[in-house]
Amino acid sequence: MKHKLSHRLPLALLMALACSLQTGCGILSPLPLWELAKAGGAAASMAVSDAPGQATLTVQHPHPAVTQLCIAHNPDAQVADLLPSLQSELRKRQVASRIYEDGTPPTQCAIWLTYDAAFAWDTPPLVGQYRQVLTAASLTLKRSDGRVLASSQYAYNPSLPMARWSSTERKLAPVLDAVLTPPAN
Repeated sequence: MKHKLSHRLPLALLMALACSLQTGCGILSPLPLWELAKAGGAAASMAVSDAPGQATLTVQHPHPAVTQLCIAHNPDAQVADLLPSLQSELRKRQVASRIYEDGTPPTQCAIWLTYDAAFAWDTPPLVGQYRQVLTAASLTLKRSDGRVLASSQYAYNPSLPMARWSSTERKLAPVLDAVLTPPAN
């Protein structure tokens, strides 16, 4: 009897190995569980990284609603997608915009948006390539005579580490809302 049992054990191991190599046999294979865990983690990190930024240090002075403005290009703020993100968010708010070199105010621009930004290079989770990340930005809305109408800032919040990977648009949206929205009387 001992001999028959020892003969069956290698056969059972062989069957378990064969079953684990089959795609339909997920009970014995840890790979589907690992893939599910990775997918769940990726989905959670994407959801957290898609969190919007937050406007801080906002100052507003009475001003009418803005429907068009000029953006003063800042060559020192070298965030690759900053200007396209700003213009995209302005279009969503039905605000027409044009970009001009700073210091060359055309007469048709009654309202100006100036900006400054800082960035870092870092690698997102589960990705092996460095990516430029917006870490701070300030927006200032001014009249053509230089009077400040509103200003606000975005700064990376280290207590929400995955928010670091939000898009530049998501980070700037609340800051843009803060400077474009006239203060309540």
